Amino acid sequence: VQLQASGGGLVQPGGSLRLSCAASGSIFSIVIMGWYRQAPGKQRELVAHISSGGNTNYLDSVKGRFTISRDNARNTLYPQMDSVKPEDTAVYYCNTFPSNSFTWGQGTLVTVSS
Repeated sequence: VQLQASGGGLVQPGGSLRLSCAASGSIFSIVIMGWYRQAPGKQRELVAHISSGGNTNYLDSVKGRFTISRDNARNTLYPQMDSVKPEDTAVYYCNTFPSNSFTWGQGTLVTVSS
């Protein structure tokens, strides 16, 4: 399964951005999906994950600011970033959780800066 993340860009602190992550296979609908990020010089980390039924869990530092949803009919994940901070600057990816079974895409770069 191939993954294509999109929607990144430059956003000011306190702003919002909606990302998308589309999967090429229908298996998407039955797997737990993770939303990950990798900041410059840091290891990739899990930001949130969502079950096939929509149950979510978030990294403490993004709770209350980020939300994740999915459309299983469209095989697409929708991470929503609100009240962004400079420390949210990273390349954002999606993949299955916890096994990262799909092929990693290129991700989408989010830069938070004034």
